[in-house]
Amino acid sequence: MARKKATPDFEQSLADLQTLVERLESGELSLEDSLGAFEQGIRLTRECQAALNQAEQKVQILLERDGQLEEAPFDADEQA
Repeated sequence: MARKKATPDFEQSLADLQTLVERLESGELSLEDSLGAFEQGIRLTRECQAALNQAEQKVQILLERDGQLEEAPFDADEQA
């Protein structure tokens, strides 16, 4: 049986955030609904930022050699 994640993944949080922004930009929400959407957007932004920070830490660990961080240029063509 597959284990469910306790938190939504980065892509889902980002998509939810995009939807919230579109709703806020439409100008059709009441003040109360706008505040609720803004509050949810802040939470989603923090979740996305935490996921990005965690991914950055994993990359740094993978690039670390002999206790030294080796910076390497990223070439998307080589990764494909």
